[in-house]
Amino acid sequence: MSISLRVPSLGESVVEGTVARWLVAEGDRVSLDQALVELTTDKVDVEIPSPCEGVIQKILVAVDDTVEVGAELLLIDESGVAASPGIAKAEIEPAVQTSATASVDVATEAASTAIPSTPPSITPSIPLPTPLARREAGDSLDTSQVVGTGSRGRVTQQDVQIHRTNNDPGKAPDSTPDQAPQPPPAAPASSRPPQSSALGAAIEAGDRVIPMSRLRKLVADHMVYSKRTSPHVGTVAEVDMSAVVALRKANKSRFEELHGISLSFLPFIVNAVVRALRETPSLNASVVEDSIVEKRAINIGIAVETEKGLMVPVVRDADRLSLAGLAAAIDELSVRARNKKLSADDLRGGTFTISNPGRKGNLYGFAIINQPQVGILRVGEMVKRPVVRTNRGEDAIVIRSMMHLALSYDHRAVDGAPANGFLYRIRELLESADFDL
Repeated sequence: MSISLRVPSLGESVVEGTVARWLVAEGDRVSLDQALVELTTDKVDVEIPSPCEGVIQKILVAVDDTVEVGAELLLIDESGVAASPGIAKAEIEPAVQTSATASVDVATEAASTAIPSTPPSITPSIPLPTPLARREAGDSLDTSQVVGTGSRGRVTQQDVQIHRTNNDPGKAPDSTPDQAPQPPPAAPASSRPPQSSALGAAIEAGDRVIPMSRLRKLVADHMVYSKRTSPHVGTVAEVDMSAVVALRKANKSRFEELHGISLSFLPFIVNAVVRALRETPSLNASVVEDSIVEKRAINIGIAVETEKGLMVPVVRDADRLSLAGLAAAIDELSVRARNKKLSADDLRGGTFTISNPGRKGNLYGFAIINQPQVGILRVGEMVKRPVVRTNRGEDAIVIRSMMHLALSYDHRAVDGAPANGFLYRIRELLESADFDL
């Protein structure tokens, strides 16, 4: 009996992913929950586990293919008898090839469509385009003229679309692959596909060309979508963190001994945000068609920088956690994000996001809203500065630990008064340092 492995739900608003690499080959025996394939989305790289024990019967999609949630990825034979790997692999790619790829032999074709358990010793200088790219190109476009940004320079469907946008689709190619514009001297021409006219015109000698990764492109698309969808408005508050600094200093050692984790300033900020969201539910909401949905649960997304880029894991039911509970949850998610151990569920269901881009030179800035949420708070650098304070009717210049908080909000759902009131409440809670450690 054959069991199909399908693309699971990959998180809120994520409808598709890209096959980054296969972790098994046809004919391999696999165990329950063994990782079979790695998918890349705009939010996370996720490994899909095996639903059963058995033998890989047939791989249905190739590396760099884009697959929708629910699509079949492969078949597993529970009886332990797999189909011939050679036959199954041949079925992955269509037999029809363009004139530019007709000379590529069968072994190269198989290597470009499914990664075997042992990597091939020889990699072609210009990998075959993905099946989606070939379908997009049809008979009217030679894909050897397209700049590939996929794995190992492979031409993807989006590359074909971009090429058509930048070039007259009715114009015949004016150069063969051997006569294509050469890249900068930094790399041999044989190691790169030809450049598009737009990209070629932008490159000068010595420039370094870095194709966007699939994750980077998806993040970019998501950010552009958010700016186009939500009318962003920003407001900034200056917060005196001196009381929080003193509270943390007095309890840091005891906290670390008791809970086994360090006490940073972020849990204080998250706690204040959660308490303010309880009082201002319009900021804990989403816009869905012509309605505003105020969320019952308060799930806080925490932006974490990783090797692959920005990830936003979610602390669920943050309003039910103590400050120590928030600190533990943030620490666990941060460690798993940096170790590439996040699951799709870890990035699902956020209702409000906090972004902390770093401590060096970060006065303040406005972050882009994480759709479909209506607000995001960006944390600035905390520095000691002279400020004016009034004591017993007398003004005095004193040194305080100051920090800026910048709120971006969706003006479709939130007006200025509640947004400013929300930010002021966060400031009030932090400056009073009313936290239970």
